[in-house]
Amino acid sequence: MHPSPSKNSDRKRGGPLETTTWGTLIAFSLLITGLGLTGHLYHPLGNPQVLQTAADTTPNQAAALPTAAPDSYKAGSNRRDLSRASTLYPHSGIAEKSVIASRSLATANGSAVPPKTPLAGPQDQSAPQQEPVSRVPPTDVVRLEAQIAAKIAPDLKGIDPEKPVDVIVQFKRSAASSDLTADGATVKSELSLIHAQLVTVQGSNLNSLASRSNVAYISPNRQVRGAMDPVVTAVNADIAYSRGWDGTGIGVAVIDSGVGYVSDLNSYGNGSPSRVVYNQSFVPGDSSTTDAYGHGTHVAGIVAGNAYDSTSVQNYSNVYRGVAPAANIIALRVLDGTGTSVDSSVIAAIQKAINLKTTYNIRVINLSLSRGVYESYTLDPLCQAVESAWQAGIVVVAAAGNMGEYNGASTSGYATIGAPGNDPLVITVGATNTHGTGSQAAQTVTSYSSKGPTTFDHIVKPDLVAPGNSVVSLLASPSTTLITEYPSLAVFPCNGSGMNCGSQNGPANYMTMSGTSMATPVVSGVAALLVQQDPSLTPDQVKARLMKTAWKGFGHYTTAKNLGTGVTYTIEQDMFAVGAGAVDASAALSNTDLAPATLGSAMSPTAVYNSADKTVTVTGAPGTVWTNPNVWGNSVIWGNSVVWGNSVVWGNSVVWGNSVVWGNSVVWGNSVVWGD
Repeated sequence: MHPSPSKNSDRKRGGPLETTTWGTLIAFSLLITGLGLTGHLYHPLGNPQVLQTAADTTPNQAAALPTAAPDSYKAGSNRRDLSRASTLYPHSGIAEKSVIASRSLATANGSAVPPKTPLAGPQDQSAPQQEPVSRVPPTDVVRLEAQIAAKIAPDLKGIDPEKPVDVIVQFKRSAASSDLTADGATVKSELSLIHAQLVTVQGSNLNSLASRSNVAYISPNRQVRGAMDPVVTAVNADIAYSRGWDGTGIGVAVIDSGVGYVSDLNSYGNGSPSRVVYNQSFVPGDSSTTDAYGHGTHVAGIVAGNAYDSTSVQNYSNVYRGVAPAANIIALRVLDGTGTSVDSSVIAAIQKAINLKTTYNIRVINLSLSRGVYESYTLDPLCQAVESAWQAGIVVVAAAGNMGEYNGASTSGYATIGAPGNDPLVITVGATNTHGTGSQAAQTVTSYSSKGPTTFDHIVKPDLVAPGNSVVSLLASPSTTLITEYPSLAVFPCNGSGMNCGSQNGPANYMTMSGTSMATPVVSGVAALLVQQDPSLTPDQVKARLMKTAWKGFGHYTTAKNLGTGVTYTIEQDMFAVGAGAVDASAALSNTDLAPATLGSAMSPTAVYNSADKTVTVTGAPGTVWTNPNVWGNSVIWGNSVVWGNSVVWGNSVVWGNSVVWGNSVVWGNSVVWGD
């Protein structure tokens, strides 16, 4: 996470890596911000801050955005020893809970031709007698079959005739007058309210049941689910899932605080084996692979959670499913119980992912962590490590950081992209807020999301943005550091009505966090879907396609108010804030454009500032796709965001110079974020 400027200005920091995740306090929202190389959570440092809520947008914004009600909470500051140099921290944080609009799950309709029902013959008088079937002349057999088929729900047609199925049989009259045992049906319960029974019957006997004159309709005992999580719908991952793309067979290395063995990361139906196929710790002096901090499990759930607990075990208001719910997770632990790490641990984990690439088909590495940038990416050891993974054929997705509110160098959050997200090869991800709607068009960039260009090299970053505010995902255990320090992050199940949620209904299996740490695994999940669809894609081809097909409907400006400080931020949604746009899973999977397979063909371009006329030009390296105006040119990839207006970035020499924007003592990566 990245702390807000108000929290950073009055204290000295070390230079650790941090996560880029924002955790959402549900009962009482307190904004706490911090920096470091752990995950990209927005976490508190110094005085606590409250989450921000986008207050308004410019008229050309695609959709009107509701203003979230301000929540308040009290929490102690999450002060930690920041004296350690080169410490990694996650980019996550705590975001306020917002009302989530429902999107109903469509029921799949079978299309099989209804099986024919044999005509009745002489009956064995010793066999149990069933109620007579309406007698129809042979010439009306087709009509009879149509009548029987009409009594069977569409999603029961074409099922396996050899397997039993639970069905609800509705009767025209009282169910008590019907004995279904002759058709092999076993009554499980009476549903007298609707003159029905819940029964188990072989699939082959459904036609026989439907032929009974007293049977009105037969339907499966359908699972009742909540609305799909808004993160999934905002990036159209629900559409991708409906088309069969779920990440099956793809390995995603989550280099984070570890990944717990939770139900949603098992195979479907909570069966064995676990999809966490490999675990190893790179934390110095700590061989435990347990997720003591709680960040990595949350990240892994956004990538690959299958929603088992929120659909089969407890009654939750939403379905909390990841973007690639059948992908395998390779858990490489680098963050300790406080959410911090060092360069050497992350580099060792990246090396292990490369070594295990063939064994587990690792095609994606997720890095929801970062630290400050102190030299060119060509010298930074973290950048060199991620480039090695990219060269090995692994898509590397890194968090931008949560420093968007930082103004210590009067840059209004510009030039605050962290390492290794400053490397031009990798996909760097910023965070958007869907304002609880789950709508793609409702997205606005968050005030805390770090902005480009990168320090020293002036690389155009981030490459993409994705929903990262108030994201609900997996809770490793109630004893993790994050949930212990911020218990209001826990998301509890609801009662039968779905209106009253809390610990009285059972233990929490999910938690809410915010930050670029949460946005990063959204893109990692979409990348996994692309390589599932076409295993031949290179990392550069994946990056180019994701950027070209990104949603580019952001308004020029938006505003967000920090509810803790009362500060309202005017955010220019230019290419240094939103990159090429918001990731769109469905559009990417429908696209067939191929960038060259050569290494570096999708390297992010460089922004060149002309101090004489205060203009900026974007220059792609020779051989990159951005130099092709027909398919991959600037206007195609960045759309109208290439034109920025009179942003503070233009006249600020610090942004375009070679100095460290945030100072040598700043700590990067935040584990708890409290804003919008």
